[in-house]
Amino acid sequence: MDINCDLGEDLKNDVQIMPFISSCNIACGAHAGNATLMKTTVLLAKKYHVKIGAHPSFLDRENFGRKEMNVPKEILTEQIINQISVLKRIAEKEGVVLHHVKPHGALYNMAAKDMGIARSVIEAVQSFDSGLLLYVPFGSLIANELSNMNLPFYYESFADRMYLDDFTLQSRKEIGAVIENPQRIIKRVEQLINLGTIKTVQENIINIKSDTICVHGDHPHAVEIVKGISKLIRK
Repeated sequence: MDINCDLGEDLKNDVQIMPFISSCNIACGAHAGNATLMKTTVLLAKKYHVKIGAHPSFLDRENFGRKEMNVPKEILTEQIINQISVLKRIAEKEGVVLHHVKPHGALYNMAAKDMGIARSVIEAVQSFDSGLLLYVPFGSLIANELSNMNLPFYYESFADRMYLDDFTLQSRKEIGAVIENPQRIIKRVEQLINLGTIKTVQENIINIKSDTICVHGDHPHAVEIVKGISKLIRK
C-alpha cells in the first residue's frame, strides 16, 4: 500500500514526514508553494526515494485552493498543464521524474462529480505525459472515466477524513469532517488495509478500493500519523 502526503506547502514538517511515505504531492504554486519550495521538496523526496507527483490547484492562494471555482474548460486545462510543467522542469534538473498527478482541494472534489472538470484534468495530464498516474477517489466520476479510457490511475483514500455513504468526503465545513485523534486514524487505516472497508458518517460500513492512502500535511498530527501507518504497512 502506497502512503502519500501533500507537501511543499511551507508547513515546516516536510523533513519529518518524508521518511515515512512512499509518494508525495508537491504544491505547484497555485494554492501554495513556489519554485524554491518545489526544488527543496524534490530534493528531499530524492533523498528518501519517494515518488514525486504534481499537486495542481485552482489559482486560489487566498482560500488554499479549497473554494469551488467556475473556470472555463480550456483555461483550466492550460492552468493545470502550466503547473505540472513548472514542477517537471525543476524535477528534471535534479535528475528525477514525475510519477503522478493529484489535483488539490476543490479541484479534486469537483473532478470527482463534474464531467467537465474531470475531463479538463484528464486532458491536461494526457497532453502533458500519458504515462503519468492520476490519484483519484474510488467511486468517483473521474475514476470511472479513466477506467473507461483505459488510462493509468490509483484509487486514493483519506486516512484523516470522514466519508459519506456515496464515497464522497464530508464537507470540511462540518464538525468532525477532519479526524483529529491519531490513534483513531491509524485504526481506520488498519481496517481499510485488512478488510477493505471504512465506517461512514452515517455509521455504515462501505467497501472501498485503495491503492494509495493520503495523510494531509497540514494535519496537526501528520508526523505521528504517517509514522503509525508506515509501521502498519511494514508488518
